[in-house]
Amino acid sequence: MKLQRMNRRALALGALAVSGALALTACGSDDTGGGANGGSSNAAAPSNIKCDDASGQVLADGSSAQKNAVDAWVKQFSAACKVEINYKAGGSGAGVTAFTQGQVPWAGSDSALKPEEVAASKKICSGGQGIDLPMVGGPIAVGYNVPGVDKLVLDSATIAKIFDSKITNWNDPAIAKLNPDAKLPNLKIQAFHRSDESGTTDNFTKYLIATAKKDFPYEGGKAWQAKGGQSAPQSSGVAAQVKQTAGAIGYFELSYAKDGIKTVAIDTGAAEPVEATVENATKAIADAKVVGTGKDLALKLNYETKADGAYPMVLVTYEIVCDKGNKAETLPAVKAFLRYAASEDGQKILAENDYAPMPEDIIAKVRTTVESLS
Repeated sequence: MKLQRMNRRALALGALAVSGALALTACGSDDTGGGANGGSSNAAAPSNIKCDDASGQVLADGSSAQKNAVDAWVKQFSAACKVEINYKAGGSGAGVTAFTQGQVPWAGSDSALKPEEVAASKKICSGGQGIDLPMVGGPIAVGYNVPGVDKLVLDSATIAKIFDSKITNWNDPAIAKLNPDAKLPNLKIQAFHRSDESGTTDNFTKYLIATAKKDFPYEGGKAWQAKGGQSAPQSSGVAAQVKQTAGAIGYFELSYAKDGIKTVAIDTGAAEPVEATVENATKAIADAKVVGTGKDLALKLNYETKADGAYPMVLVTYEIVCDKGNKAETLPAVKAFLRYAASEDGQKILAENDYAPMPEDIIAKVRTTVESLS
């Protein structure tokens, strides 16, 4: 219990240690406890978390892109509510499948539900259907490991050619032209992509298709389609390969660009190349349009933006849940958790962990929808 208190105080100070396991159980007598389910409160206690009648265990699955965000949310939520949240983070494809098969009450996906997935969800959402709630945003960073190169600028065409095995060496003229001051080595490029179906892959390739279709002639989707390269499971796996492999390059969320992994600045046509930062991602997401119908809040992102400081290679992770017909035994816990995630405090945690909070007009709609879940 003493260790739990130390960990939660550390989180309150913004020093979150990402753990490998996410099954966390609250302790009602803990001094970081509070809220409707009892426990004393102090300065370290999460504020404004409504537990309602939430209790028990909730199993969820989906996007590994948002794992670090969910990890942070769970620590705070479990400090206030007697709920055990176990988020598997097996990837967007696995999460959607688990949801539409009724194995989990909510899932995370970096891509909105497809029409056939909505149709499948109606079988498990009694009288309702699955909806997309945009909750987590952030830049897809292109991380690289090139000895002696501390700064690297690439444009979408060059990135496309690298990941389609058309550019295979780091001193290629196309890369040298974008980086005239860099000492690019005569080193083979080791491009890593996701081995599992991934919303990160979907959004990464959507960007390349939108901005460099000539150099990336694929349909896109959650499964990798381009030629060559090497694969690794989940964002953490790709990041690990980039970190340990000289000449490597890969794509993953900014929160995985840790421990010295350098990231590419993108030449979008703006006045200056744009770095992968939370602030720059928020500028791009703010230009998104809601294209979902009814309570569905699916977004259309503008990957072709050339606005100064707008980092266009972004993704939005959706929490997928039934609008109606949620199971009575899990609805209180799911609703309370999503309410917290969409709250001002929940969104603030995102920026502290290298994610982009949702723009206010979008998250306001999410909050209203969460309250209507039944």
